Amino acid sequence: MLERVRDALFALASRLRRLERRELDAFSRWLERTGNLLHLSVLVFVPLLIAAVTWLANATAAVSFLLFPPLASGTYTLFADPEGTYATPSTFVGGMTAGALCGWLALALVAATGLDGGSVSASGAALSVFFTGLCTWALDLEEPAAFSTALLVLLTGNAQLAYVLGIVVSSTFVALAFVLWRRHFYQQRARYLYGTTTGDDHVLVPMGDADETVARFAASIAGAHDAGKVVLFDIVDETDAEQDADATDGQGESISVKRAAGDVARQLESLSADLETAYDVSCEAVVAAASAQSAGLVLRTARQQNCDLVVAPYAEHESGGLSSFLKGLFDSEIDVIAFHSNGTRRRRWRNSLVAVRGAGDTARAMVDFAIRVTKPRRSVTVSTCIDDESRRRTAESTLADLVDAFSGRFETHVATASVEIYLTRVAPRYDVCFVGSSTDRSAASRFISPPTFRKLSDLEADVAIVHRGRHR
Repeated sequence: MLERVRDALFALASRLRRLERRELDAFSRWLERTGNLLHLSVLVFVPLLIAAVTWLANATAAVSFLLFPPLASGTYTLFADPEGTYATPSTFVGGMTAGALCGWLALALVAATGLDGGSVSASGAALSVFFTGLCTWALDLEEPAAFSTALLVLLTGNAQLAYVLGIVVSSTFVALAFVLWRRHFYQQRARYLYGTTTGDDHVLVPMGDADETVARFAASIAGAHDAGKVVLFDIVDETDAEQDADATDGQGESISVKRAAGDVARQLESLSADLETAYDVSCEAVVAAASAQSAGLVLRTARQQNCDLVVAPYAEHESGGLSSFLKGLFDSEIDVIAFHSNGTRRRRWRNSLVAVRGAGDTARAMVDFAIRVTKPRRSVTVSTCIDDESRRRTAESTLADLVDAFSGRFETHVATASVEIYLTRVAPRYDVCFVGSSTDRSAASRFISPPTFRKLSDLEADVAIVHRGRHR
């Protein structure tokens, strides 16, 4: 009885841990999207910063509560659009300060000329806005919050100087916090949030139907990280054991199979030594006896070798579509790249094109892989296709969000064309084109879905089809 209760408790704890991992994974994927990250930052950092300024206002009379409306508005603008027109510390602090000074000047002129009247001078309000517009235009400090600080000065009575000083102190505090957040977190979010930038270091290459180009492409990816490793995997046909059943060693193993395995291992080790020298990456060879190379065997070997990426040769099914081998690889938790060579047998890939639909998980993985294989100091081209010009601005913003998370040189293209026509037209300019797998159902991925997947062989570039593991 006690054992059954204990087993039930253990099972419940295991299910809760799995649920917790799934929830954490789902939250991580949600947070990887730039828009969600910015929304969460606004909800967290803007209230905290305003709370800090409020504490300062309570602690000293030098900070007026009239600065809170423009400060809150300006802080929101910074964190909601950290790469926008107004998201610079000089514009933020300078604009708010300039507005306060212009309002103070307008109030002084109205008082000197005797034009003020009522609790708030209409002439002062007009001059404040006029001076602020003129000043921010001339100094390139155009910021909406500047007009708020200019008008709120009119309500400070005889405390204009304290108000201006409060604006300078509080806006500088917020600007410094924003700079730290943007420099050490937002601009480094690929490092902290995106899995491929810290993973996909150990790469398995099933060499059954692969040529050296596939292995070299995998080595280019793994060699970009210090911890990178390539595992070349092949099989020998175990049916040879049945043909030579009488020829066995002391352990009952087929001598012919062992001889064949030794020959394959020597070939792989020779290629491994070449890859280690050419790409400065650790390389190993693994040989197994099996009747055929299957997805299950490759995935099992990848797990045993602690590999988090499989680079396999692209293969088609006789009746159309991806081969059952690739489909089996895609139906796992391990990342997969199906590589199609156009026959050039490249050793290096100087120029890369990444065709995406959005800024999701697969798109980020493709950009990361493209950065790894592209020749240093050359830019990576990231493109998307739209079917209507009205979507261009949104598409451009999406590409900007995608590439902004990575360091390196980029070009972004938005094409009003089908992805098939676009890739066919531009492929000759690049050594390799990255597209998403058919499982992510993006416009780029449908390029490889029947019947258009056959166009892959027509492209004048190598093609890397990227699939993210299904439990990501």
